[in-house]
Amino acid sequence: MNGVLIIDKSKDITSRDVVNTVVKKFNTKKVGHTGTLDPIATGVLVVCVGSATKLVDELTCNDKEYIASVELGTLTDTLDNTGKTLKEEECIKTKEEIIEVLNSFKGKYLQEVPIYSAVKINGKKLYEYARENIEIELPKREVEITDIELIRDIEYHNNKTLFKFKCSVSKGTYIRSLIRDIAMKLNTIGIMTDLRRTRQGKFKIEDSVNLDNISENNLINIIDILDYKKIELTSNVEKKVLNGAVIDNIYSSDEVLFIRNNEAIALYKKYEKDDKKLKPYKMFKGGR
Repeated sequence: MNGVLIIDKSKDITSRDVVNTVVKKFNTKKVGHTGTLDPIATGVLVVCVGSATKLVDELTCNDKEYIASVELGTLTDTLDNTGKTLKEEECIKTKEEIIEVLNSFKGKYLQEVPIYSAVKINGKKLYEYARENIEIELPKREVEITDIELIRDIEYHNNKTLFKFKCSVSKGTYIRSLIRDIAMKLNTIGIMTDLRRTRQGKFKIEDSVNLDNISENNLINIIDILDYKKIELTSNVEKKVLNGAVIDNIYSSDEVLFIRNNEAIALYKKYEKDDKKLKPYKMFKGGR
């Protein structure tokens, strides 16, 4: 049983919970997800099953799209509404102010990783430092915001400003941190109150399925996931490919997916030592 599931993760469960459910449902231990969603978040969680688990790293590299809800005027230790409140203040911002700041985030910038995250420093996860009240310098990473826009009129409640935005971002972007940075640029504080991932790479929320309803029919064939030149495995190279050998590149492409009987066998890419040859990159059947 091999393929990819597009799960619409519900709130208040972890990405690991989703994996555990798929393990039990399909009676296989070869299951992995391609990008953690916090318990507060819902939406697209791409889960690989069987030999498709070899694609986890590749699929994790895709860009993502989110819809996020924001409350300006509140700050918590987790940067969302599940944490301990650290500070509150009156905050009334106009639609024009918010749009101007949102637009200013398009492009690349250095983003500080939130303390409540699983990023490791000296072999220890950041949230473990937070729980032990140990101060540590938070790492910064370059992220890219390719698109960001306000998607509904702002609201005011208890002297706080509430709004919702949609964004497309690179791998490794923390939306909680983005909201913190947006608030800082607005000269205030802010938290995330809701988050929904609507796309990861080519996988869209409209193509997802609820975890309670998953079945083998929901598995997407590896062949339909990979956008590489597809070559039917023939007898003249079958033995070499199945054994993971370097082969001559006679296919006019630097990336080739060998298939047989509508099943992925091996993904080959250009051999860096000889550009006239291809070497195995991912083996789904046979050798390595």
